[in-house]
Amino acid sequence: MTHDERMARAALSRLFEPQDAVGLALVRLVGAEDALRVATGQLPAGPGLERELTGMLEENGASGGWCGLGMALKRWAPRVPDLAPARDLATVQRLGGRLLIPGDALWPAQLADLGLQEPVCLWWRGVEQELPPASKAVALVGSRDSTAYGSAVTGDLAYALAQRGFTVVSGGAYGIDAHAHRAALAGAAGNLPTIAVMAGGVDRFYPAGNEDLLRAVANQGAVLAEVPPGSAPTRYRFLQRNRIIAALAAVTVVVEARWRSGALNTAHHAESLGRAVGAVPGSVHSANSAGCHRLLREGGAVCVTDAGEIAELASPSGDGLPDVDPGPALAQDGLTLEDLILLDALPLRTTSTVEKLAVVAGLSAESVRAGLGRLGLLGLAEGVRGGWKRSTAAG
Repeated sequence: MTHDERMARAALSRLFEPQDAVGLALVRLVGAEDALRVATGQLPAGPGLERELTGMLEENGASGGWCGLGMALKRWAPRVPDLAPARDLATVQRLGGRLLIPGDALWPAQLADLGLQEPVCLWWRGVEQELPPASKAVALVGSRDSTAYGSAVTGDLAYALAQRGFTVVSGGAYGIDAHAHRAALAGAAGNLPTIAVMAGGVDRFYPAGNEDLLRAVANQGAVLAEVPPGSAPTRYRFLQRNRIIAALAAVTVVVEARWRSGALNTAHHAESLGRAVGAVPGSVHSANSAGCHRLLREGGAVCVTDAGEIAELASPSGDGLPDVDPGPALAQDGLTLEDLILLDALPLRTTSTVEKLAVVAGLSAESVRAGLGRLGLLGLAEGVRGGWKRSTAAG
């Protein structure tokens, strides 16, 4: 991507609020550089562009409240004097970060599933490394006021997922988010154990009480935001960043959530993207689990209780599951049910006749003779002076 394209997207991330459908449609139609010129009044927009914008917004179900480009230009105008993309880029570089834009080698391809709502860029604080594909990422979200139960479950899940090589994605907040990041860091078995998606700029770790934790996330994982340095984490931006958390991961798991929790918003984003949603059940007496039970009751989520079940949701084909050691092959593997019953009926030390084996095994004498022949060929049974016993190979 060109330097001008990067500068334009950096500027647009300050000009537009997250999920500004008109602004994002404008970028789709004319590209970032011309979108910036139109949005700042440097390039006039004709009636043709207006019609194209209307059409794109209608196609994407985002035409509600659309009153024409003129109204959007008035909305953006107060921010135009504050645009300073070179300053914002210098700030993130000073923090050891970078700006990612679509088309970069490190841009997470799964964000394209957001369609028109794909962010114009991502401000990234952390060591430069490849972000995981959706199939290797799991979002763990939940209440800020988590209970001891929720904290313990989150820690167990995040640690075990990180041990399996999954990246744990969350929002950096108090409660479930913090426990998810902390446990993922502790269980790190790969290069990028956890990602925190922020509602404000990456220059200021928020909330302040999680500063040390988020600094550790930046050092070992990644801290991401779609708003530029200096941006405040408003309530609206918290809700909008949830779509990015959901899009980065194959599965969104709600560990604890009240009836009207922001974590449910993340789950609904995941559901709309066709991603799997899991919910951890809790006590029927706990208000902190009411949202999880609501997801389960409404059919939007699968009940999950351990990391293995989550890994299975992330990789239904089994690709993401660790190899299971089946142990050494046993001689009796592959025996029919009748032969297994007959083998169980054979004594270990003494011998038994065909007639007695037929009674013990509940089989006909003919079936016993045929079965003894098969077991003898496999080395599982041996004939001794007209009687039969289990061989030492059968154990």
